[in-house]
Amino acid sequence: MPDRISAAPDRSTVRLALVVGGLVLAVLLGFGLGRMNAGGATSTGGATLAADHPHPPGTEPHDHGSAVGADQGAGAEPGGLSVSSAGYTLAPLATEFPVGRSEQLRFQVRDAQRRPVTRFAVVHDKPMHLVVVRRDLTGYQHLHPTMASDGTWSVPLTLAQPGVWRAYADFTVVADDGGQTAVTLGADLVAPGGYQPRPLPAPATSTTVDGFTVGYQGSPQAGATVPLTFRVDVAGGAAPLERYLGAYGHLVALREGDLGYLHVHPEPELVDGQVKFWLTTPGPGRYRLYLDFQVAATVHTAEFTLTIP
Repeated sequence: MPDRISAAPDRSTVRLALVVGGLVLAVLLGFGLGRMNAGGATSTGGATLAADHPHPPGTEPHDHGSAVGADQGAGAEPGGLSVSSAGYTLAPLATEFPVGRSEQLRFQVRDAQRRPVTRFAVVHDKPMHLVVVRRDLTGYQHLHPTMASDGTWSVPLTLAQPGVWRAYADFTVVADDGGQTAVTLGADLVAPGGYQPRPLPAPATSTTVDGFTVGYQGSPQAGATVPLTFRVDVAGGAAPLERYLGAYGHLVALREGDLGYLHVHPEPELVDGQVKFWLTTPGPGRYRLYLDFQVAATVHTAEFTLTIP
């Protein structure tokens, strides 16, 4: 009579099946959770950026300083301290310029894969704001480069004095999903020659420039957001301010030493004939303020020294 074959598997076979099944289940669960986490982070991050920085047109009062473009709160750090931030890198094609002669400054903004970025939001009428200043905070320039189809930006630049200059690229990148990230990157430029730094002027709340008297009211404090109101006067009364880049004024603040950067935009309308900003200074130190304003189709810049105890 033939041997009887048992239908039940032996114990070793059962143990092997349980082990294999557990491994497969763990892999599937890990893959599913990974997809859930990645999807959640992408959708949440994109929604936050779009809500916090609704460009274009981008004319609401805000400041660009920290690496990512949510409006800064108390204690925010300034931008422009590094050449790379938030996954983007500022890549100048050349960094040495002759003293006192106009040359083209060319640069790209590259992503984490070293690819040139070509999609930028228009913020205050321009997709790129470029600020250039010498390291002693003299020679301030606010420029607006143009971009070629390959993502190379260019603008004529004159470095009037020898020394090391700092260039700040202030822009908002538009991602494929429509999310927006505001970034400020900084890189050094060199004008060869004997560098003779100038001391900062003493702090003052009023100055004159091109026949205008410009003064401000407000007491900035480290780590706090406070209002600053600027009044521009000319002989006979208040100057007839015009909108420049979509606003009645633009304010850049640079911190002495590390040259930390804050670009602050004002309230959309004048307040009692004055330009009102909300400024957050990240810490104590001396700052140089640059106020751009326009009258009779001409842009002027008033400069102030500010000390935060």
